[in-house]
This record gives sequence, structure tokens and C-alpha cells, in this order.
Amino acid sequence: MEKQRPELIKIEPTQEGYRWVAITAMLFAIGIILHTVSPNVGGVTPNWTIAMYSIVINLTRPTLKQALGIGFIAGITLVPSSKSAFPLGNIASELSGAFVCAILVKSMCAAGLENWRFRPFLTGFLATMTSGSVFTLIIKAVLNLPWSVWIYAMLPVIVTVGVLNGLITFLLFPPVKKLFYAQDGDNDE
Repeated sequence: MEKQRPELIKIEPTQEGYRWVAITAMLFAIGIILHTVSPNVGGVTPNWTIAMYSIVINLTRPTLKQALGIGFIAGITLVPSSKSAFPLGNIASELSGAFVCAILVKSMCAAGLENWRFRPFLTGFLATMTSGSVFTLIIKAVLNLPWSVWIYAMLPVIVTVGVLNGLITFLLFPPVKKLFYAQDGDNDE
């Protein structure tokens, strides 16, 4: 008597599946590499990791719990490449940045701004401002620096990096969105 093999069922991937995990991992890898190799120009380097998770959060609109997971992974991956006095501060700062980014995306979408062209810029900028502020306030506390150092030296750098990250998020969001929603057989030639 021959055993019958069960029929294989093919399940087509959807955007609600785990594609967001693959895109997140790919963008994190790109962000970490760029974070590691980007030169410091005038004391300023874009934080590619924040820009990448801002793109992911804008694209996938994760739950707040998932956004915290994204922030935690971002923070952990930055610890080894950090050149700061307190690398573990990256964990708290990226948790904060990703959380704020997710709240902003959810709020803008709820307000009918899901297709607003400048949403990626604003969320990338404010995620960076949050992350950078948390990180530098931790450094200020650890090193017992005066407020004047934070206000006049650290805050201008945070704003500059925030603008850079906002621009990066804004410019890279459309091609990543196109990649995310591409289906097998799409041909853009």
C-alpha cells in the first residue's frame, strides 16, 4: 500500500507577514556599516542607524512594542562601534528615538497625514533629536558636565545631525518603499 503524500500548500508572502523583519534587518546592516565607516566632518556624523529605523517605522508602522524592539536592537548594535565615553547610553537613546518615531508616525497617520510627503523628514529629525538628547544627557550626567556644555556644545550638534538624518530619511524613504512593495515579476524597465 502506497502512502499518500500531503499536498503542499503555497502561501504567498504579504506585507502583513514578515517582510518587514527582512527589510528592517537589511536597513540595520546598512546603517551599522555606514555608521562605522562614515567620517566625522566638522564634529558631525549622520547617525545612519536612526535614519534607517526611522525609514522602517515610517514604512511598516509597527506597534509600540515592536518599535521598542527596533530601538533596543539599534542600541545594542551601536554599543560596539560607539566612540563615546558611555557606549551603553545608546540603548536608552535608541529605545527613546524609536518610540518617539513610532508615536509620531501613528499620530500623523491617525490625523490623515499618512501620505504627507514630509512625514519621513519630520519623524527622522525628531527621532534623532530625542535619541541625541537622551544620549548626551546621559553623557552629561556620567561625566558631570555643566549645563552650558550641553546647551552650547552638544545641542547644536544634535540639531545638525537631526537635520542630516531628516534629509537622509526623506531621500531614502521613496526607494525603500518601492523595494518594500515590489512584487515578484515587477518590471520597472
